[in-house]
Amino acid sequence: MNNIPKLLVMALMLSGCATKEYVHEYVQAQLKPVNTRVEALESRANTTDAAIKSGAVGLDATSKRLDDAVITLRVHGDRLTKNETDIAQISKTAQEALERAAAAGKLAEGKMAYEVVLSEDKVKFGHSKALLSKEAMDALDEFASKVKSEARGVFVEVQGHTDSTGSEAVNLKVGQQRADAVRRYLYAKGGIPLHRLSAISYGESVPVASNMNRDGRAKNRRVVLVVLY
Repeated sequence: MNNIPKLLVMALMLSGCATKEYVHEYVQAQLKPVNTRVEALESRANTTDAAIKSGAVGLDATSKRLDDAVITLRVHGDRLTKNETDIAQISKTAQEALERAAAAGKLAEGKMAYEVVLSEDKVKFGHSKALLSKEAMDALDEFASKVKSEARGVFVEVQGHTDSTGSEAVNLKVGQQRADAVRRYLYAKGGIPLHRLSAISYGESVPVASNMNRDGRAKNRRVVLVVLY
């Protein structure tokens, strides 16, 4: 009889241990899906954070590219503004060439193909002279070859331009002499028929740069070849 209380105590103790183990396992089983979801959320949060950081870097790079593009556009805008007057003047003389050739019945369609400017560095006329340099002849040989390689018949107006050194009358005369020299060369050496060539002088009347300095005057001393068809 004395052993019964002891047995009861041992039974209760064993039952308590079993109950704690069961509760622990139960709790762990309930927490497992919760832990899994938490881990998934943490992983997504880390991925999102990395994407945000990467996006920030990409935005910085894009912003820099946009800044560079704006600078480039400004540079091109400045260049276009600087050359606007020159382009307008060149187009004006080309249009006048087209009108003269059309009036003379020299053109099949009455269109301008292109124009070539032989600047001082290529033509290298001496002061108030109309002699063609070796550089000028090479440039004209290249031009004549291009013109003759085209399938359609073209008409070329040779325009002589000078700087403002000297009187207007003298400059008009010098411009004509230089245009005539180029026309003769294109016929004699370039093989372009005379009826496909004309020469005119603008003298100092259409400058493309300031005549107040040496560089500007050099740019104004030029021969323009306007190709029409």
